[in-house]
Amino acid sequence: MAAERDIDDLPRNDANYTALTPLWFLERAALTHPARASVVHGPVRYTWADTYSRCRRLASALARRSVGHGSTVAVIAPNIPAIYEAHFGVPMAGAVVNCVNIRLNAATVAFLLEHSSAEVVMVDQEFFTLAEDSLRIIADKKKGTFKQPLLIVIGDATCDPTALQDALRKGAIDYEAFLESGDPEFAWRPPQDEWKSIALGYTSGTTSNPKGVVLHHRGAYLMSLSGALIWGMNEGAVYLWTLPMFHCNGWCYTWTLAALCGTSICLRQVSAKAIFSAIANEGVTHFCGAPVVLNTIINAPPADTILPLPRVVNVMTAGAAPPPSVLAAMSKLGFRITHTYGLSETYGPSTVCAWKPEWDRLPADERARLHARQGVRYVGLEGLDVVDPKTMAPVPADGTTMGEIVMRGNGVMKGYLKNPEANAEAFENGWFHSGDLGVRHGDGYVEVRDRAKDIIISGGENISSLEVEKAVYLHPAVLEASVVARADERWGESPCAFVTLKDAVDRSDEAALARDIMRFCREKLPGYWVPKSVVFGPLPKTATGKIKKHELRAKAKELGPVGKSRM
Repeated sequence: MAAERDIDDLPRNDANYTALTPLWFLERAALTHPARASVVHGPVRYTWADTYSRCRRLASALARRSVGHGSTVAVIAPNIPAIYEAHFGVPMAGAVVNCVNIRLNAATVAFLLEHSSAEVVMVDQEFFTLAEDSLRIIADKKKGTFKQPLLIVIGDATCDPTALQDALRKGAIDYEAFLESGDPEFAWRPPQDEWKSIALGYTSGTTSNPKGVVLHHRGAYLMSLSGALIWGMNEGAVYLWTLPMFHCNGWCYTWTLAALCGTSICLRQVSAKAIFSAIANEGVTHFCGAPVVLNTIINAPPADTILPLPRVVNVMTAGAAPPPSVLAAMSKLGFRITHTYGLSETYGPSTVCAWKPEWDRLPADERARLHARQGVRYVGLEGLDVVDPKTMAPVPADGTTMGEIVMRGNGVMKGYLKNPEANAEAFENGWFHSGDLGVRHGDGYVEVRDRAKDIIISGGENISSLEVEKAVYLHPAVLEASVVARADERWGESPCAFVTLKDAVDRSDEAALARDIMRFCREKLPGYWVPKSVVFGPLPKTATGKIKKHELRAKAKELGPVGKSRM
């Protein structure tokens, strides 16, 4: 392929080119608004000047212990200031930040720490035992070759100090003392190459070991700014951390908030009461959450809510396809919803259901249906399509023909750490393969119909579990629902609905309730799409609110096949 011609032969130089990185956002925030609140956690309030100084101390302290380029620093913590600081301080030292899901068990965390070769483990006091147990598993496995990483325990004044004291007695380094050993004027350096890794995160690993998703500085820069643009976030936004920062680096809003000189309100435990309290008392303007968080807000008891809202509160939802009924209910409460979609491999959300003014004139049900689609690509993502996975040909924009959703561009990961086979599969034919099945509508908007592995094949016909879930959610007794395939003696597979009922619902006759849900769905769905079985109980969820469908599929398998029926 011939080189592209240009009108000149002017070279790059230090004056006109520098690698993109979100680290500069922090330096600018401290310069522009040094006294503005940057991070708030209970009684603790830091300014942007404080946060910049603390992040430089962290980078300096790591560098003094030879932690830098080629090193990984693991952080096991809920939404507290230290995990926010790690998003800047760790890469300012040249290292890669790996935020670990706090709900994982010790065996899984051990796999992550060993696979990432973590040289430092920063752990919140509440999860120190989890870190201890994980490191012990690695030590037992590697025998005499195990090198203990630097173990730093993060104290939290809002928690019982016993766990912190216990960790310190066992030799862990106190986080605040570690920062004190660093230089607040540390002369950090940005990466020379924007392709350099900034963060490592792990997929859920529901069917095999988790895969390590490696993200680069360029992508983090572009996607953090894209997140602000598509959401219409203003300078000085007050953001409530309901979304875990360990999930896709808080969908890149860790870095976005520095770019906007905004304020982070940390929330260690998420509840409807805590959300409404922060809205009332901290001036919250934005927060993110999976549909399960929205459902918690919608169904909160009146005593836990503060309505009407004191201001418009912007809510971004992603992580699972939200039922239209949930979006409509949130809008009715006065929240302004932005619906996005993405994966760990695309820095979190990378598509948005961009709202069109003409939709305002439509009936509420139709607005909610359109709003439930996954939409168009982010500004920072160059390619989005729905294709036939065998031929890679785009599917017709008819809203019916299903294909695989694929992406390409700067908003796609570098690849999976130490996993060439998975990389070859994920990047086949020059696109990132999401594994999600969807359609493209006539207006160009994409809609997810299912994960490839969640499609239900009944009598040779494909059934979208998400479409069935939307119908089940509309039943007045249903709080949450998830639909999976269950073996069926006649049809091979049929839909099985797992349902959590609202608190006020009479549970004395669950068989009658199940029949009523099936009857309700029959009025809204093709006959063969109607769930043939309904199971009541709480739904298993990940730390980010996603329903663990693999566990529900296992339960459905335990139930055995549905008996022969005509439907």
